Amino acid sequence: MKSLVLFLMILAFAFWHYGVHFSVTILAISFLIFFHELGHFLVARFFGVRVNTFSVGFGEKIYTKRVGNTDYCLSAILLGGYVQLKGQDDLDPNAKNYDHDSYNVLSPIKRIAILFAGPFFNLLLAFFLYIAIGFMGVDKLAPNIGTVLPNSVALSAGLVKDDKILSINGVKINEWEDIKKQVSLSPLDLVVQRGDKTLNISLTPKIGESINIFREKVEVPLIGISPNGDITKVYHSGFSSLSYAFSQTVEASKLIYKGLEKLIIGTVPLKEMGGIVAMADITTKASQINLSVLFLIVALISVNLGVLNLLPLPVLDGGHIVFNLYEMIFRRLVNQRVFNALSYGSMMFLFALMAFTIFNDLLRLAGVYE
Repeated sequence: MKSLVLFLMILAFAFWHYGVHFSVTILAISFLIFFHELGHFLVARFFGVRVNTFSVGFGEKIYTKRVGNTDYCLSAILLGGYVQLKGQDDLDPNAKNYDHDSYNVLSPIKRIAILFAGPFFNLLLAFFLYIAIGFMGVDKLAPNIGTVLPNSVALSAGLVKDDKILSINGVKINEWEDIKKQVSLSPLDLVVQRGDKTLNISLTPKIGESINIFREKVEVPLIGISPNGDITKVYHSGFSSLSYAFSQTVEASKLIYKGLEKLIIGTVPLKEMGGIVAMADITTKASQINLSVLFLIVALISVNLGVLNLLPLPVLDGGHIVFNLYEMIFRRLVNQRVFNALSYGSMMFLFALMAFTIFNDLLRLAGVYE
């Protein structure tokens, strides 16, 4: 009852603060969790495993409906969800069952398939969302020069404000990001539109200092220009939408792993870590802009859920996958005492991490980190 009251208080405050748009956040996060657990559910049922519980959220159950042998639940704390399979229970690692419809009678490779299905469904959902985004059009900075830096190769070559870069070394430039992809220390041949004229300009970039997405100072080849802020709507349809969706899903996944690496080595401070509050805040604000931006944020969160669930922590899908790989390689189960210790230890770590990120989010929203 306490968790339900707490959830309702938080929900009331969120609606008071954000208004009706917060309902979009509730629906989005709930659907992401549902889709993740649906992956586990479908593959488990495919292999004949009985699913005891399918819950969106955890903690006290607000609503339960039993269909067949499965309890479908909406639980009070919408910070996650779970599918509880017969013979497998993260909250009770000692719970085992070897009936014909139990998780434990499957081979390790089939168990891995069930475990992998949840994160895979999150990545699949992101892929579909990126396809939709491609059709709706993506707002990108136009390849129009706003500033030519002093003492730069761009200034020496004769580039000026409002020049539009059409191509570099024969590669068509559609947006500002395309310029960065073509810039190297090799000579470049630019086709530039200046008013009603088309000019050919040659230059060779030089190494300069820039700031990357993690706020690190890095040395990169530069030509010394910045955009003027004009926006270009870029569309991806047909086969182009599939290529765009795949590349965006891969890049988003790589960015998450890179971010984790930067956190571990200390490049990114711990205060930059965000949790469910930051997720809700960003999603709610995105819903107030347009559908394309909302889909983009939800796709990023979906990739985040998929990738992080594959981390090798015992209470996550990735940890269980490691346990099953161990069984496949060494032909024996992980020692039960070790299994229990790792399971409860990682559970405590995740709850502590969740509490820390929520505290971080609240400090950030309060302006403490400004």
